[in-house]
Amino acid sequence: MTTDPIADMLTRIRNAQHARKLRVTVPHSKQKLAILKVLEKNEFVKKVSESKGEKFPEIEVELQTDSTFAFRRISKPGRRIYSKANEIKPVLSDLGIAVISTSAGFLTNSEAKEKGIGGEIICEVY
Repeated sequence: MTTDPIADMLTRIRNAQHARKLRVTVPHSKQKLAILKVLEKNEFVKKVSESKGEKFPEIEVELQTDSTFAFRRISKPGRRIYSKANEIKPVLSDLGIAVISTSAGFLTNSEAKEKGIGGEIICEVY
């Protein structure tokens, strides 16, 4: 059992990229699925789908074959990082995104700033 399931998911994706895998499966949770949908919408991953595992449901992530990207976990279980809408900063001069958990769901940093909603900064992807 992991103490930080989101960091575990990001590590699985990072390891699959380094091993040049086309797919990776992660244990299912609504939060992980929402984060992966944001990454899919911003074309960091090719496709995200839910699947029935042998015992438990899983999320299958199809990775991009032509590009790699890096993750940085910002908010951790021991230290949560929150930001107001006017304090949200761009990631690498808007070359990357930050995934933010808001009252309107999981959004990118630009979407959250546009809607005027702050929240917990989950991770940065660039």
